[in-house]
Amino acid sequence: MPFDYFIFIPAYNVATTLALVLQKISDEVWNRSIVLVIDDGSADDTRGSFENFVEALNGESAGVQKKKHLRYMRFEQNNGYGAVVKKGISEGLRSGAKCVACLHGDGQYPAEQLDEFFKYMESQEKMATESTKKLALVQGSRHLIRGGAKAGKMPLYKRMGGKILTAVENLAFKQKLTDRHSGFIVYSSEFLKTLNLAKLSPSFDIDLEMISIADARGFKLAELPIPTRYAGEKSNLNVVTYGLRVLRQVVRRIVA
Repeated sequence: MPFDYFIFIPAYNVATTLALVLQKISDEVWNRSIVLVIDDGSADDTRGSFENFVEALNGESAGVQKKKHLRYMRFEQNNGYGAVVKKGISEGLRSGAKCVACLHGDGQYPAEQLDEFFKYMESQEKMATESTKKLALVQGSRHLIRGGAKAGKMPLYKRMGGKILTAVENLAFKQKLTDRHSGFIVYSSEFLKTLNLAKLSPSFDIDLEMISIADARGFKLAELPIPTRYAGEKSNLNVVTYGLRVLRQVVRRIVA
């Protein structure tokens, strides 16, 4: 019998944060999920961190059950965020799960809120009728609560850049969102099955690409508030080239 949820965790040089991310997933979510850590050719001891977490499960009452639901795979070379997301989605669809979640391994996104997001997806599915739009995804927003991004120590250039890009995108897309650049997303498998993964971007803008496709195809988009968490960690994202790719997506949408 398939699990209800599939959670994939992009993990690149996250030896110091991976175990904490896994620990924050609630027991209720663990019981209904497969959790796949995808190590994207990390140069640090990300694998060791994963193995230590698995070893520590031996001392937990629910540890045996969690180990049954936990998976690990590694790319020997760094293939990039887009490749990890494609692999995670592909494995999620193959599992037969109804919902597929992307949870980053660096600790910036709230693993403890997955239960809330999954329940929201399920509630929307129950309320859907033939005349209503089907929900494609729920994205975590760091800007739904005023001042939340600043309180969470998001760098000023990222706050301003994100707001400007989101404002421009909202002019081009049908549905308006407050934070189009959060990587904390839960997808409906029904929507994911409509995608040609091979044609999607190999870069960080793959998330935006999928949101754009969902919007263009008449799916419903939703967002729920999440806290902002920054602790001075190094980002693997080049904000300049990312911003240019975002604007290219907007132009494509406008002329389509």
